[in-house]
Formats: sequence, C-alpha cells, structure tokens
Amino acid sequence: MTNPAAAALIARSNRLGADPKNTNYAGGNTSAKGTETDPVTGEPVELLWVKGSGGDLGTLTESGLAVLRLDRMRSLVDVYPGIEREDEMVAAFDYCLHGKGGAAPSIDTAMHGLVDAAHVDHLHPDSGIAIATAADGEALTKEIYGDKVVWVPWRRPGFQLGLDIAEIKAQNPQSIGCILGGHGITAWGDTSEEAEANSLWIIDTAASYIADNSKAEPFGPALDGYAALPDAERRARAAALAPTIRGIASADRPMVGHFTDADVVLDFLAAAEHPRLAALGTSCPDHFLRTKVKPLVLDLPPTASVEDSIARLHELAVAYREDYQGYYDRNAVADSPAIRGKDPLIVLVPGVGMFSFGKDKQTARVAGEFYVNAINVMRGAEGLSSYAPIDEAEKFRIEYWALEEAKLQRMPKPKPLATRVAFVTGAASGIGKATAAKLAAEGACVVIADLSLEKAQEAAAELGGSDVAVGVQVDVSDEAAVQAAVDAAVLAFGGVDLIVNNAGLSLSRSLLETTERDWDLQHDVMAKGSFLVAKATAKVMIEQQMGGDIVYISSKNSIFAGPNNVAYGAAKADQAHQVRLLAAELGEHGIKVNGVNPDGVVAGSGIFASGWGANRAAVYGVEEKDLGKFYAQRTILKREVLPDHIANAVFVLCGPELTHTTGLHIPVDAGVAAAFLR
Repeated sequence: MTNPAAAALIARSNRLGADPKNTNYAGGNTSAKGTETDPVTGEPVELLWVKGSGGDLGTLTESGLAVLRLDRMRSLVDVYPGIEREDEMVAAFDYCLHGKGGAAPSIDTAMHGLVDAAHVDHLHPDSGIAIATAADGEALTKEIYGDKVVWVPWRRPGFQLGLDIAEIKAQNPQSIGCILGGHGITAWGDTSEEAEANSLWIIDTAASYIADNSKAEPFGPALDGYAALPDAERRARAAALAPTIRGIASADRPMVGHFTDADVVLDFLAAAEHPRLAALGTSCPDHFLRTKVKPLVLDLPPTASVEDSIARLHELAVAYREDYQGYYDRNAVADSPAIRGKDPLIVLVPGVGMFSFGKDKQTARVAGEFYVNAINVMRGAEGLSSYAPIDEAEKFRIEYWALEEAKLQRMPKPKPLATRVAFVTGAASGIGKATAAKLAAEGACVVIADLSLEKAQEAAAELGGSDVAVGVQVDVSDEAAVQAAVDAAVLAFGGVDLIVNNAGLSLSRSLLETTERDWDLQHDVMAKGSFLVAKATAKVMIEQQMGGDIVYISSKNSIFAGPNNVAYGAAKADQAHQVRLLAAELGEHGIKVNGVNPDGVVAGSGIFASGWGANRAAVYGVEEKDLGKFYAQRTILKREVLPDHIANAVFVLCGPELTHTTGLHIPVDAGVAAAFLR
C-alpha cells in the first residue's frame, strides 16, 4: 500500500505537471517527507520521497520516486567535502536509499531533503524563469512578492544549492518559497495542499505581474518583411526547406526533426529584437540541455527565394559549427567530456517557423517545446526589464557536466533503425502494414501512406502515437498527391530515409479479357506510382545528404510467367527494372535501391481479399480458403509465405548488416525454381 504522504505527493505532482504553465516536460521535481515502519527494526523511520532523475511530473507514478532515509540523507551534511567536490554527493545518495527498486535520486535531492518543510516543489514555470532571468530579477522579486518569496542568486544545482535554500528558509520563516536566479522556483509547505497552493501562487503572481506591467512590444517593433507567410505558402516553404535543414542538423549524427509554426514562434521571429535575443541563448538548464545554448537563425526574410534561403542556411551552418567549437574551446578543461557535436538542435526560419531535432521524434518535439518556453521567458523578462541569462561558462558547466555525461552513457543502446524515417505505401494492410510495424519495432519513425486516409491513420495509431507513426492519404498514381504526402512526411519527422514502394493491386485476367483500363490501372499504381514516389523521395534524400534506402516490393511474377496475368506481371517487371536503374543512378548519393520478390502472400493481403484470390484459386482449381496452402505446396520449402516474412526482408536490406548492397532482389517465396534469379 502506498504511504499516504507519497500518494499525496504523486497526486500533487500529476496536477502540477499536467499544466505547461507550471513546468516543462520532465522538468522540476517534487518531494514529501513522512513516516513508515522500518521492516527490520519495527520502529518508525522518517523517509523522503522525491521524484527521481529524468522522470516527468505529469505522468509520475510510485516507481518514479526515489525513497531515502531522511536521517542518513541529512547526515551527509557532516561529510560534505565542499563545493569543489559536491558532485560526489550524488553517489552518496545511494547509501541513503530505503528498500529496493524506485528511481535513481536526482541532483536536486539535497534541496528536498535539507529544506525544513514536509513538502517541497521545484518547478520551471515560464513566468517564474522570466523573473529569474531578468537583469534586475532580485529587485523584481522583492517588488512582486515582498518578503514571502526570497531571491537566490544563480548556483548550479547540487548539494550546495540545497544547503543555501535550507539556510534561506531558516532565516526567512515567513517565506513560502524562492526564485532561483537564472533557473526557476522552489516552494514549500507543511502539507501537500499548502505546497501546491504556494507553488501556484508564485507562478500565477509572476504571470499576472508580467501581464499588468510589461511593455507593449517586449520583442521590439515589427521587422519589415518578416511577417508570417499565409498558411499554405508557409507550410509549402517549410517542406521545401526541411530536407536541407535536417541535413544541417545531422552532419555529426542523424537526427529526427519536428516542425512547428505556432503563433508564439512566428510572432517572435517577426519582431526586430529576435536576432539579439536568440543569440543570448536559453538559461534554464532544462532548456539548453535540450536546445543547445542557442539556435541557428536564418537571417533572410520569408520573401527570399527557396534557393537563396537554402544557400544561406548552408553558410550559416558552417558559421554555427565554428561558433560552437569556439564555445567548447573557451570553456573546456582537462577533464571535460569530448565535444558531442556542433550541429544546431533548433533552427528558426522567419515567416515559416521552427525546426527542432533530437535522437527520436519525442526528443525533437520536446526540444521545440523547450524553445517555446524560452521564447515565453524572454518575452516576460524583456517586458519588465531585459533578458539576462546565465553566462556561457555556467552553461558549459551544465552542458558538459560529468553527471550529465554519465546520464547519457547510461542511456540504452539505440535500436538499429533509430533516427530513420520510413515512408511505406499501401501500408494500411497486408505486406505494407507488416513492414511498417517491423520498421517501427526496429526504431524507425513511420509514415503510413495509403489510398484510405482513415485506414492509414488507424494503422498508424496501432503502432503508437504521432511520435512513432502518422497516417497520410496518397494516390500513388497522382504526382501532386504523392508530393503532398511526401511533404506531410517531411513536416512530421523532418525528412525521409527509407522508402518502401509497396502499393499495388491486381486483376487476374487473360490477355483477351484484359482491357486497356485494366492495363493502365495496374501500371499507374505499380509502375508509374513507384516511379513517382521514388522521384519525390529521392529529391528529399539528395537534399538531406544522408543517404537512404528505396525498397520495391516487386513479385515473383516479375520473373515468372504465369497464366492470366499479363498486366500485373508486366507492371511488376517494370518495377523490378526500376530497382536496377535507380540503383545505378542514385548510388553516388549514398542511396541504396533494392527489391523484394514475394509470392503467394495470401494472409492479410488487400490484393487477395479484393478478388485476386478468388480468381487465382479458380485458375488453379482450389478453394479460395486453401490458396495459401496451395501456394506453399508448390514451393521447394513447402512453407506458406506471410507478410511478416516480407517485412523481415525489407529490414535486412535497410538494416545495419547490408550497407554495401544495392540493385539486389531478394526472393521471399519459399522457393519457386521458375523464379530463381539468373
């Protein structure tokens, strides 16, 4: 049974974390102190429950709490070796843990254990950080809160900060919390309800003061020519620039992207002071650990051509990398971790929006959310005073902190297709659906493209939320529809890397029964459709300069001549030769092109369910329900071929093992001698 103090803590944390005005994703931490019976002695023991390292308040559960014996934790004061060695205290927290399991104690554990209050909240609200990063934040704190909230000058999170806040509370018994310079807020209370009320009062009071006292144009006047483009034009421009921007953000290591054109971003970029403020960088440690110390900002108006914007982005990328190297060189010391990469994680394009990047979609999205937090902070600080974040030396100490490096090293090894964006056509059923599921399971972000938007979205939802998969509608025989679907993919995940041309259909008819419309329909979907998808996506991959994979789901029928199959077989042969042609052409860009030749994939097949199965069963003189078994018996291995088998072949072609293979067709037909490749 959950301890009542811990239960109240979890409920409070969930409420606070559910509202973005209170704290950012995975930001801040909360705690409660209470009593339990020690299972060893049978005597009461005082405990501290505190949100563990890396957890999120909004979704916190009991397993996300670190549980420490309060007497042991507070005894660490007697062995504290001083600020120069305070990082050692994090490892010491492990010797204070009560029982097994739970989360790892965070760097802020000292703040919660040493402050003499039953309940403590440490949060990163935009309004509070605006006061914390204002040039005259100390005076503003006094003016806004009187003596109820105390100013604490910037200090890196750690044991010493916990001692400082504990002393401040002791010296200011009337206080309910403090503003942490350059960082956030801390509040406390004798009950969980009191701590929550105090936190919200600090946050809301700051927000109200900013609203009532801010200058009219905190970001300066409108910058001529930098207003947001109209919606459709803006998103078309974003899709046109996204591949170049993703390539820039992935020069050191591949990244997944996220795009937003929220008003808060567009308004910031339309104002005269945005270049100065962006160059100052973010301040709250939670922010710049996700966004890097500052963004790359395109210094051209949205009226500039796409070509000019791309050229300028490449120039700015070189300058950004040089600047980041300088930042590292100025601040690194002998035992600093190695530089982690010089590419931007946030790219701002006036009139268009913000591109953010990370090791996966969630990380990329959250990085963008954090920069929106930073914009809100800048607005509040500039509206009252001037924005004055912590200096770059302190930022570097946080970014290249040994404790942060250790946290990164503990991260699980990425899956084989992590950071790759897959675009699969005909992916709402059969082979396409199985392939999409396999690629997602191996770490890829997946775009489910299908003629039916409803089915595409349903299939995407089965794979997880929009951080994993999205569904888009596409008629692959329509060039404009293909481009629209590829643009949607680019805006969803930053670009594309892995294309599976799977969309298909078949009509089983003899030569004399096959109409011109039958011929055109099958060639439009499979031959022309594959060409259009390959053309649109290859353009993205070439602009990204990250290589890529194109896989055609062809057929045994591209090799084998069967009866009543002229239109389908000819279209599949066209696809098969496209593989060879494109492999020869796209290799110079690092793009591999390969194919898979399935046969007899009846289970889950949209083609077989739509009449093809009944026709083929009639041709071979078997019951339709037995068609899969019939196909299996005519193979060398006598095994039925399932969609998952084709999905596995696609993964092998695109995975880490076949990096030097292009122009290959893999038969997945359980062995059909007549379709052996020669």
